[in-house]
Amino acid sequence: MRNLVRLPLSLSIVFFLFSSVVSAENQPTNEQLAKERMAYYIKYEGVTLLPWYYLAAVDQYERNVQAVRNDLPRKKGAISVHFSRSFWAGKLNPNKKTTSMPIIAFFGGKGLDGDKDGEADPNDPDDVLYTMATYLSQYGYAEKDVKKALKRYYKKEPAVRQILTNAKIFKKYQTVELNGHAFPLPLQYDYSYRSTWGDKRGWGGRRMHEGTDLFAGYGVPVRATTYGIIEMKGWNKYGGWRIGIRDVHNVYHYFAHLSSFSKEAAEGKIVKPGTVIGYVGSSGYGKPGTSGLFPPHLHYGMYKYNGRIEWAFDPYPSLTHWERTERQEAANR
Repeated sequence: MRNLVRLPLSLSIVFFLFSSVVSAENQPTNEQLAKERMAYYIKYEGVTLLPWYYLAAVDQYERNVQAVRNDLPRKKGAISVHFSRSFWAGKLNPNKKTTSMPIIAFFGGKGLDGDKDGEADPNDPDDVLYTMATYLSQYGYAEKDVKKALKRYYKKEPAVRQILTNAKIFKKYQTVELNGHAFPLPLQYDYSYRSTWGDKRGWGGRRMHEGTDLFAGYGVPVRATTYGIIEMKGWNKYGGWRIGIRDVHNVYHYFAHLSSFSKEAAEGKIVKPGTVIGYVGSSGYGKPGTSGLFPPHLHYGMYKYNGRIEWAFDPYPSLTHWERTERQEAANR
């Protein structure tokens, strides 16, 4: 009798495992998703004349925000652009879930029919991208025109800044496959680091250490860890000579206590992983030029923007992952 009882349970487990494997096999890879997204962006560049990288920039921003917000739906599929029901169907529309074009138009909704199937569906990537492309191009196709449309839609300067950052980076590299990273210090140099997140700091008032300190000798090159734009360069009384780089994942990368900057480092410059942006030093904790109050090291911080606020998070896990990956890649060459 025990064997008869066990049989259905065993079959259930086998079926579950088989279903999980099949489901996993059917999931598109990141590379496949990137190609599918690019196909959509290029398609609606051709339809509306809006440069594809603006659509890609908005879509990437929305994906980033949805990943860290519980109050927003995380859209499935290749395209993540999300519209509120009121925006799509019309603020006074009693049926916010309608996909009827005449009804949406009557109530002043912005939803459009991109694939010409007679419906404006906020879950259809064709309809979504056609609607966004039409909205963004309402003032024109130059960056200043798109910026005006983005301000009107998002109503937050940091959101607009992030999207335009994405667009510039995508335009530069002509792809959305920009997930590579580099360890901030060349691996052939002597350096050491540990998790220093949350340690107490006293200079300038009691505060928490928001980052990881990587100790190395004066003049060791400091490298960009990501594809991004140098958003900030100069002096900070806490960080000394510092650089801030913003990437396409809504992350701001902060490099502090530098001894000097490289020739590649200029505000507005687009960089890639491994680009030398400066050199290890001990600057900071005072007026411009103050140096030598602590051992030379790189302070590395990471900050995430979620569409509302920007907050610091521990960079140590990312640093160890990038270091390990880079060593493995070097060993396999």
